[in-house]
Amino acid sequence: MRIRGLQAFAQNHWRSRAGNPAPVRSATTGDVIAEIGSDALDYGEMLEYARNIGGPALRGMTFHERALMLKGLGQAIMARKEELYELAFSTGGTRADNWIDIEGGAGTFFAYAGKGRRELPNGHILIDGDTEILGKTGTFVGQHVYTPLQGAALHINAFNFPVWGMLEKLAPALLAGVPAIVKPASATAYVAEAAMRILVDSGLLPAGAVQFIPGAIGDLFDHLTGQDIVAFTGSAATAAALQQHPVIAREAVRFTAERDSLNASILGPDAAPDRPEFDLFVREVAKEMTVKAGQKCTAIRRAMVPAHLLDAVQAALVARLATVKVGDPRREDVRMGALASREQRIDVRAKIAEISRVAPIVFGDPDHVDTMGDGLQGGAFIGPILMRSEDPWSADAIHDVEAFGPVATLLPYRDLDDAIALANRGRGSLVLSIFTHDSSVARDMMLGAAPLHGRMVIIDRDCARESTGHGSPLPALVHGGPGRAGGGEELGGIRGVKHYMQRTALQGSPAMLSRMVGEQLPGAPTMDGDRHPFRLRFGELVPGYSLRTGARTVTLEDIEHFAHFTGDTFYAHMDEEAAKASPIFGGRVAHGYLILSFAAGLFVDPAPGPVLANYGLENLRFVKPLKPGESMKAMITVRSKSMRTPEMGEVRWIVRVTNQDDDLVATYDLLTMNEV
Repeated sequence: MRIRGLQAFAQNHWRSRAGNPAPVRSATTGDVIAEIGSDALDYGEMLEYARNIGGPALRGMTFHERALMLKGLGQAIMARKEELYELAFSTGGTRADNWIDIEGGAGTFFAYAGKGRRELPNGHILIDGDTEILGKTGTFVGQHVYTPLQGAALHINAFNFPVWGMLEKLAPALLAGVPAIVKPASATAYVAEAAMRILVDSGLLPAGAVQFIPGAIGDLFDHLTGQDIVAFTGSAATAAALQQHPVIAREAVRFTAERDSLNASILGPDAAPDRPEFDLFVREVAKEMTVKAGQKCTAIRRAMVPAHLLDAVQAALVARLATVKVGDPRREDVRMGALASREQRIDVRAKIAEISRVAPIVFGDPDHVDTMGDGLQGGAFIGPILMRSEDPWSADAIHDVEAFGPVATLLPYRDLDDAIALANRGRGSLVLSIFTHDSSVARDMMLGAAPLHGRMVIIDRDCARESTGHGSPLPALVHGGPGRAGGGEELGGIRGVKHYMQRTALQGSPAMLSRMVGEQLPGAPTMDGDRHPFRLRFGELVPGYSLRTGARTVTLEDIEHFAHFTGDTFYAHMDEEAAKASPIFGGRVAHGYLILSFAAGLFVDPAPGPVLANYGLENLRFVKPLKPGESMKAMITVRSKSMRTPEMGEVRWIVRVTNQDDDLVATYDLLTMNEV
């Protein structure tokens, strides 16, 4: 087998690190498959290259352009995924395990590409929240905005997911417009390097957008600034050591950590053996113990069940674990492969020994496992290990020691309060799952445990078929947890993008701030053009361009016709006596949707194009009733624009409907798709 000499990607070039190469061994055979050298790189220059070359290039792109870049990068991974699968077998993972890593990583790029196009503007800044009126007359306002940090992101990743772990950090950073330096864990760095080569080979990344360091990072921390950000995944001890670096405190460097987590799963008190939730719980615990050989930061470590069901759950779980075949991950009949390294197996065995002093092993042998396949003597194999505690409150190791492998402990609880307290005894976790069909149980668990757990998943017979399960972080949901889990947060859709941006409060006149942010803000002056706005193409429209319509009187006949035509004969429109008695209406009033329809009739230009379609209303508010005999008029103003395809773009319009006294009757945002 060829031994891969892993290279760094620094300042847009691949560079060898030849000095004192450290061997990297296959998890399945023990053979040396790669080497990581220790030759020093100029880490300060790498950071400067990211800040001065990569950062400006990324910030010069719009959110949508960066989203399309992510989509292309995800497609590049998928096009060459078989190369990664072949390498990844040496990490000890089965194809199913590596699917999570490889295609899950590409899927995260696709998810952020989609969210970037749908939820972010086709511009360079992100407006945060509503405009705040700061003066009596509205001439002085405030607006929060997000802009990309002007530094670099340092991503320090764990060994268990060399592809997903890299891509789930890169996706929000690149979408935000921040370049990244990636430091993979050594045990699986050869897979991370191969994935990084695919990204670089795609030609989609601007120079300096990404750099890659296998092995030690030397004095890189000495060169960090307050515009840089560190995102770390790994052990609590390493995270604590890095966070204590003097530069982190001196420069106030953002540091987010995802670290040790003694995640729990709870079988609800209603989930008797004859209920679907019982079987779902047993299957999930067994799955979380064996997928990736239990090497998941979200894996179930503590399985909590009602005390009277402890024996029944143990019997069912042991029966399921007994069917697990361990061995060569290339074999289709093997369900569980090896740990990532022999060093990892030594650590797991030591942790099992510590926990088993207070929670005896009831299934498995940490020192022996029958494996399927040839040439595996040097591999890092270990079988599933299930332990059991009779008194979890006197067994501190269960709640304090994490064996990062196919290991879990069964714990009994007395009642729901006891279960909540036991779950929280882990001092913060990434995920807590509850198997119950009783919403009151789920609600009590949420109120009692949510502050100590980053994600909670409630699984029952209704959602089990579509559920992604206990251990699967998703791009749209936050991944991280308080306390022991590190106090950090990743992913979470656009929330994750904002971690790489600075929120700034702008103050000034509405006109000035509108021009700065490229969106019509409340109080900013409008412009009445000589052409109907629906006759202007996307590129001709600017925020603030407006149309003021003539007035239309709404008659009682209009209201009654609309009521009978639509079937909406609500008393406020048809019963004068009842409407007068209402504290809101004081007499018959026009339908809200009649007002919207008449408003459209006032401002719509009916000829074909450039407006291709009206595809939505948002933020609709009915402010003041409109009574028979009163008149209404509309004003439509361009709020913002966003390109969607090369042929068309979305225009967001502010619509304000007022009465004969200029009192506001209704307001909403109208969305149209316009020709470019």
